[in-house]
Amino acid sequence: IPNRCQELQTSAEKTLKTLKKLTKADELAPVGNYDRRKQEEERRLQTILERLNTLSLKLSPPGPSAATGVNDDDSDDKEVSSDEEDDDVDNDGSSDDEEERRTAKPPLHPDPHICTVLSDFKAQQEGDLSVQVKGEILRIIRKTADGWWLAQDTKGNRGVVPKNYLKVHYNFITGLCFIDSGAPHSNWSTVRKALTEIDATDVLSAMGAIPSGFRPSTLNKLLVEEGVTYTASHYIQPELSQSQLSFRDLFLDPDSGRVRARQVRICVCFTLWSCRMIPTPGVGVQVLSRHIRLCAFDGAQVLSNIHTVRASYNSKSPKTWTFSPRMTGILPSLLDGDCFLRCNSASPNLGILFELGVTFIRNSTGERGDLSCGWAFLKLTDDTGNPLPNRTYELPVNGGTPYEKDVAVEASITRASPTGVFQQMLHTRRQPKLIVKLKSTNSRSRTQLSLLPDTLLHCVSCIHLLVLHRQLLADTLLMERPTMQNADLICSPILSTFPVLLDQPDLLDALRVSSCVFLKHSSFFPVCLQRDLTYLKQEFVKVYLSSVYFLLHSPSLPCHRWADPPSEEQRARVIYSILDSLKHSQHTTGQAGGPEVFVDPMHPHLAFDITELTFDLLTVAR
Repeated sequence: IPNRCQELQTSAEKTLKTLKKLTKADELAPVGNYDRRKQEEERRLQTILERLNTLSLKLSPPGPSAATGVNDDDSDDKEVSSDEEDDDVDNDGSSDDEEERRTAKPPLHPDPHICTVLSDFKAQQEGDLSVQVKGEILRIIRKTADGWWLAQDTKGNRGVVPKNYLKVHYNFITGLCFIDSGAPHSNWSTVRKALTEIDATDVLSAMGAIPSGFRPSTLNKLLVEEGVTYTASHYIQPELSQSQLSFRDLFLDPDSGRVRARQVRICVCFTLWSCRMIPTPGVGVQVLSRHIRLCAFDGAQVLSNIHTVRASYNSKSPKTWTFSPRMTGILPSLLDGDCFLRCNSASPNLGILFELGVTFIRNSTGERGDLSCGWAFLKLTDDTGNPLPNRTYELPVNGGTPYEKDVAVEASITRASPTGVFQQMLHTRRQPKLIVKLKSTNSRSRTQLSLLPDTLLHCVSCIHLLVLHRQLLADTLLMERPTMQNADLICSPILSTFPVLLDQPDLLDALRVSSCVFLKHSSFFPVCLQRDLTYLKQEFVKVYLSSVYFLLHSPSLPCHRWADPPSEEQRARVIYSILDSLKHSQHTTGQAGGPEVFVDPMHPHLAFDITELTFDLLTVAR
């Protein structure tokens, strides 16, 4: 079976090369829509070749094999000879300009089957090849489209190695490739699965229903497959020290009793402005959500939580996405494009990764999926290490995933520079772009941001809620505990349920609305009470328990589901009904956040669980 699979691979590669060299003049009879039909055939062959490569990797043994080594040598010699013959044919048919370009830029390696290891790589699963010596020579047996190459070391051991460990380091800022992807916590396993498995996105791409640069969403797969590791609810929890007897990022000021401010290397506020010239998905799919997922990134791994901002869409401008639409009342946090990032990473390549995505449903089968419409990267420091100035940046949107290089969002959009000035202007306007604005903050916002965790990315409108939660967390863990070694369950419904709000934006907005009503009501109190932290915490607890805490236990509130319009509408009606009853209760009793809503017969609630009443530090601490 492995030999037959290899023969099919060689045949498919030769057929694909021959197909790419064909022109319309080579056809014996006129063919309608020649370019489109040729692209479809190329896609079909490429899909077959990728499946064969995946099957071959599964069938190839990870250890040395003398019998297969001879066959592989022969096959490699045949591949080399066939490559040389193809190169001869290409050289004969190439123009003088191509010959000058080749002479001016020699290949990176004289032998494409011999590569040098640039960084150590440790096998993550069966079939991977561990490389512990920097500078070791590897022989490449087979190159695959997903970036994992089958290699053999000098001892005869075989396995797959990421190709960026075997090539020179490219500059990530120009959108070419990752750098230093050998980090111990890199996301290669998830990305490899995203690039190899066949799902609805691959089917739509093979059918030509979506642009060629669209891919399955990489950040969405991290959110789905890694659990709560990349959610904001995980990053707001305290981080334990190495001894696990104290906290690394949570301290109290003994004089004032407030959370001690902590400065980090990167603390920026920015605004998502708009996206331009983003291709639309083809026919046959219904778009449920257009959004941007963003996170801190250093070229090798995700360094913060993954935050999602939904874009506004106008059918009159289908290729333009906007953010933070104007509306009466409070802007929902899911639509808020004003965000902040705190990160304490010392990486010189730290920046913000933006992944443009859509959630869709196929009209024929009803299957849901998440597409990546491209990605952009904003490095937060210049070449000298200084922070970027506060201004507006137009970032080019690259196709594919961040683990691919030189992929256009749409096949018709090329990055080749035109010659004329007018053509250059048109070419620039056709390029997909993301417009982001770095902005400065006032002293009050800087003070509030310094009280938050060392690593967090969220919307600016929720800073005051995050600060109050941080203060309650510090009071419970550092002030009210009898000893630091006490690991008993802590009775705190707010600390046990507040992280859930960060994963359900509509409930977080409900808390924002309730807190605004409370602040408006508290404006009648003296200024000394408004500035009293103890008073603010007590009133916040009342508002929280009589609003969103009740909503979490409401039987009429359906489960939260991403990009599900019927569920979102029903949840909005239930939330509005509960908040309206809360507002009516405040007018009748004259007290903010009274417990009357719990005994209202019009709004029954579910039974309380011990996990929703207690805060288990050992389970949630990072």
